Amino acid sequence: MSTKALVIPEIRDLSQSDSEALLERNTVGRLAFSFHDAVDIRPLNYVFSDGWLFGRTSPGDKLVTLRHNQWVAFETDEISGPFDWASVIIHGAFYHLDHEGSVHVKSLYDRALRNLRGRFPHAFTGEDPLAFQTAVFAIQIESMTGRSSSTGTL
Repeated sequence: MSTKALVIPEIRDLSQSDSEALLERNTVGRLAFSFHDAVDIRPLNYVFSDGWLFGRTSPGDKLVTLRHNQWVAFETDEISGPFDWASVIIHGAFYHLDHEGSVHVKSLYDRALRNLRGRFPHAFTGEDPLAFQTAVFAIQIESMTGRSSSTGTL
């Protein structure tokens, strides 16, 4: 007979500041988007800054789809065990940025580039390990929720 005590995880909502801190600590998340009756999800690198997610991706079908429906969900997690994790989900509008757009788009593109290079210094240089990812994007966060589960064993 086991004498080990049953550990029940505590699940709680994360505060706005805890959710933002989790987004700032991480660089990989999953972008979910839909078109007609199809839903897709893709892993992406990102940077969080002042209510926006900035990232880059390779040109292709997801950008074509997102031109038709810009509303997305994005999730990132920290997982240290089956009952010890934290997760943040955001909902917002996806913008494909171009350095030749309007003044507003150009300004947002420059901001995205600064943030991306702050986290990934070789982005868009001759030493860029992801040179094939030429499309820059921004997601304006409309809503954010975070949850965590903890057994208190960490």
